[in-house]
Amino acid sequence: MSETELTINGRSHTVFVDPHRPLRDVLRQELGLTGTKESCDSGVCGVCTVLVEGDATKSCLVPVGKVVDKELTTVEGLGSEEELSEVQQAFVDCFASQCGYCMPGFVLAAESLLDDNPSPTVEEIREGINGNICRCTGYVKIVDAIQEAARRREER
Repeated sequence: MSETELTINGRSHTVFVDPHRPLRDVLRQELGLTGTKESCDSGVCGVCTVLVEGDATKSCLVPVGKVVDKELTTVEGLGSEEELSEVQQAFVDCFASQCGYCMPGFVLAAESLLDDNPSPTVEEIREGINGNICRCTGYVKIVDAIQEAARRREER
């Protein structure tokens, strides 16, 4: 166990943890950031996706010691209860989720994609969310939501 400083959603946090512990577990269990979901433990499903320095990252695969001095963003760091981010709002407006369990990972993957490529094609969107699995939808509405979020970002 060691003292670990993390910057998450623009705020500094100090935790006493094993630096080899998965980032996902520290976020959920030590910091109460339960928007980061847990499922496969092998980086396949994407429900644990967070942004590390703006890049979509599977937090179940990353030891917490590897993200010290990096800016982390979880789904809790996007938008607010009063005003969702463009991506979050587009997912709501396009009815892009059913059970919703995978949505935090998809939203963060979409945020990263749109930050890198503000006007992606459908194929680029599909490639950008390739590491995320939804067992409820056929992905059509998820792709629609990301296209809508891109359109809204262009308008602002």
